[in-house]
Amino acid sequence: MDWRSIRFDWNRARAFLVTAEEGTFSSASRALAIAQPTVGRQVAALEQELGVTLFERVGTRLELTDAGMDLLEHVRAMGDAANRVSLGATGRAEAVEGIVAITASEAITTFLLPPVVTELRRDHPGIEIELVVANEARDLQRREADIAIRNFAVKQPDLIARNLGARRGHAYATPEYLDRIGPPTSMADLGRADWLGFDRTPVMRDGLVA
Repeated sequence: MDWRSIRFDWNRARAFLVTAEEGTFSSASRALAIAQPTVGRQVAALEQELGVTLFERVGTRLELTDAGMDLLEHVRAMGDAANRVSLGATGRAEAVEGIVAITASEAITTFLLPPVVTELRRDHPGIEIELVVANEARDLQRREADIAIRNFAVKQPDLIARNLGARRGHAYATPEYLDRIGPPTSMADLGRADWLGFDRTPVMRDGLVA
């Protein structure tokens, strides 16, 4: 391989990747924690370097051109590789300090995490905990968080998972509602009921089906 011929700037490629995923320069700047004009300049520099147009503006959003679509697949693979390198380096760090982002659902964050975070901060005062509260799963491989506490099995082989145990869930209904639909005695009876869940995540629904 002719290493001297490779002059690809990863910062420009990263700005392109995040802009493509976020849809606007302003959203990309927030995700990258850099100024919006900087993101725009990096993308423009990448376009000039490659001699192609990567985005076209449609209303308030940016849409990928054909050239941008072709490039996105390759840059996304680069991003995944960079994340794996970063995750590996983080896992080998000896010092227990720095910012650790933990993502969990609203219920877990409210009722289970406070004593855990208190103990962690007491034992390791050099750690700064950032809680990413979301009922939808955050992508650890894209560094949306460092640690995730989830109510479902991990399907990504590159992640390290630990089973923290099972917890029991309960369904509730008012007496008036049960009088209307009849007391359920089987899973088939529950299929006639109306359900209120969390946002649009299918986790609880899939758990009932299982």
